[in-house]
Amino acid sequence: MAKSSSLNVRVVEGRALPAKDVSGSSDPYCIVKVDDEVVARTATVWRSLSPFWGEEYTIHLPLDFHHLAFYVLDEDTVGHDDIIGKISLSREAIAADPRGIDSWINLSRVDPDAEVQGEICLDVQMLEDARGRCLRCHVLQARDLAPRDITGTSDPFARVFWGSQSLETSTIKKTRFPHWDEVLELREMPGAPAPLRVELWDWDMVGKNDFLGMVEFPPRVLQQNAPSGWFRLLPFPRAEEDSGGALGALRLKVRLIEDRILPSWYYQPLTELLMESVLGPAEEDAASPLAVLEELTLGDCRQDLATKLVKLFLGQGQAGPLLDYLTRREVTRTTDPNTLFRSNSLASKAMEQFMKLVGMPYLHEVLKPVINRVFEEKKYMELDPCKMDLGRTRRISFKGAPSEEHVRDASLGLLTGYLGPIVEAIVGSVGRCPLAMRLAFKQLHQCVEERFPQAEHEDVKYLAISGFLFLRFFAPAILTPKLFDLRDQHADPQTSRSLLLLAKAVQSIGNLGQQLGQGKELWMAPLHPFLLQSISRVRHFLDRLVDVDEEEEAGGPARALVAPSVIVREGYLLKRKEEPASLATRFAFKKRYFWLSGETLSYSKSPEWQMRSSVLVSHIRAVERVDEGAFQLPHVMQVVTQDAAGTLHTTYLQCKNVNELNQWLSALRKASAPNPDKLAACHPGAFRSSRWTCCLQAERSAAGCSRTHSAVTLGDWSDPLDPDAEIQMVYRRLLLGRDQLRMKFQEDPNTDSSPEADAEKSSGATEGACPDALARQREAAARLLEVLTDLDRAHEEFQQQEQQKAALGPLGH
Repeated sequence: MAKSSSLNVRVVEGRALPAKDVSGSSDPYCIVKVDDEVVARTATVWRSLSPFWGEEYTIHLPLDFHHLAFYVLDEDTVGHDDIIGKISLSREAIAADPRGIDSWINLSRVDPDAEVQGEICLDVQMLEDARGRCLRCHVLQARDLAPRDITGTSDPFARVFWGSQSLETSTIKKTRFPHWDEVLELREMPGAPAPLRVELWDWDMVGKNDFLGMVEFPPRVLQQNAPSGWFRLLPFPRAEEDSGGALGALRLKVRLIEDRILPSWYYQPLTELLMESVLGPAEEDAASPLAVLEELTLGDCRQDLATKLVKLFLGQGQAGPLLDYLTRREVTRTTDPNTLFRSNSLASKAMEQFMKLVGMPYLHEVLKPVINRVFEEKKYMELDPCKMDLGRTRRISFKGAPSEEHVRDASLGLLTGYLGPIVEAIVGSVGRCPLAMRLAFKQLHQCVEERFPQAEHEDVKYLAISGFLFLRFFAPAILTPKLFDLRDQHADPQTSRSLLLLAKAVQSIGNLGQQLGQGKELWMAPLHPFLLQSISRVRHFLDRLVDVDEEEEAGGPARALVAPSVIVREGYLLKRKEEPASLATRFAFKKRYFWLSGETLSYSKSPEWQMRSSVLVSHIRAVERVDEGAFQLPHVMQVVTQDAAGTLHTTYLQCKNVNELNQWLSALRKASAPNPDKLAACHPGAFRSSRWTCCLQAERSAAGCSRTHSAVTLGDWSDPLDPDAEIQMVYRRLLLGRDQLRMKFQEDPNTDSSPEADAEKSSGATEGACPDALARQREAAARLLEVLTDLDRAHEEFQQQEQQKAALGPLGH
């Protein structure tokens, strides 16, 4: 049985941050760390003390992570960025409420003595001779210590305390991975039993030494089971200082999802029930797993559930029937066609997540060229007179002060210059739209047309499709390209405003012009002629989009979400040249264009270059960060591969920024996740001047000094399908509705079972159902409850086995 662990993190906004710039403002951004690993960096919000980020991350984690930290910094063009404050959440605090954390939390001051990281390896023995008891502490090594010096390293030494005595190891210069291998012996002094405390310090020639962390063992532990192994370093125990809001606050949403994943065959009955439920009549269904889930799941949970369901059914080749089932249920319940799919129902969320999972490469192909132009050209565009900055336009013009009309006309020309290629790309993309999406839209088109056949509702079948494709797919991607992987960074304020105008225009086209000239945004009127011309082309596009044969089921056959040959990430990176004889070019990095698929990591001088070099993904054994001190360069990672002879080779790659580094690390780790013989440790430095820069070992073949982090990845649309984890989450959701299901459909032997009482008991959720339908619903409910009981029993058995193994300890294996 496997275990899974992931964090859903949303950095929403900040408030009342202190001003760090002479202008009386700040340029804040947020860094997210899991233990000591930087996993994300938000965009910088310029000139704001109440920034809004709204960035969301899914972080897949190792099961033994300890804490999550958020650091808020002020970005400076010159010099180091200023630290504003931090928030640290322990794993226990996050897991205390299954719903997670959703609140404002005050920032705390960053205390250098509390910023500890890494581990120390000790072997402690309690000995006794004629002179009394003696404690022998073998200080072997430490790893991943905090860098305290400007060079990015430290000069660590250990200090051991037992009672009133203390001894020190030697100091190892310029390393975060010291090897001491020193034995310190301390004699027991009269008095009460004393704890053992080992402190690590960074030695400084000038000023006081810097604290690196400590471990402490109480007397009982020393007597019963003397410590031996790796131990996580901790800060000095002290009360958490609350700044009282003086440093501002962050609004955070954090939820930890941990679960046991049973072997696949345990889930087979529930999977079969789910697959059967989409084949039955959706309109009268009230007791199938999908019907129960739809009724129980509310709010933010719907998106998570929709993603899991779509992935589960995609893996079974049944995504089309799932979407058809959900949309038919919603269409049947809808009386006013103007409200169709306008709420965040399970059907709406499922279709939205389906488009993201299946259609992201299509979205990139259609929108990326124009989005890149908008970011690169940085043109000033504004139609709203209340937001026009005539002064700004004057600064870039030598023809005097322009009028509002001049700015509006120039902006209109620029907007149509971007909208034209966007509309052209969309209406010309029928052949590039994934077949699964086209078939799903065809089913939706037919369903809506059957429900609203009247002539006055002619547009409803078009609006149902464009509402998803334009309003929930194209327009959001234009508005926030970073969230759809169209850009690595958020837009600056001016570009954000341009993207907002373009997104509004695409929304109007998706609404088929129904709301043009209405509402508060009458200043969009100059754009209306272009929008009206585009609407007829969009109708024709939608007709062609659903004109597809149904020989293949929507969702396709059972398959991987992303085919092995599909490129999941590409872009320029700086690659370190292979070591030549010349010392001058020994550490040179050259610009190369990289492509990553499920099969290969390939690169060439440019995207158009015909000759490519490749590394097989199946040969990758580790993908890790590299310390800045290794090459005096930031944002460097290493890809460790193994050839047929078993020899390890390391390729060093430099990224532009920390976000690009995290994205490449995550993509490479996920692509290589199934590989056997992954490395448990590697060197975060480089082998230079006949030694490793990290741990100072002189052998190139020396064992790695730092643990690898293959389990730390960022969730995104290209994540591989994991049917067992997905069905386990569905099972957990169904458990929440088990009691409700029993009350609705199962008879209680202690109550009156007469037909009159039975009819009264079943009224409400099943009101108006014929006896045959009611009997089918009861039978379905009984099957579902039986499957849930079997899964409950399986989980209990596995939990008991784990507890027995834990009680036996290492000798019991």
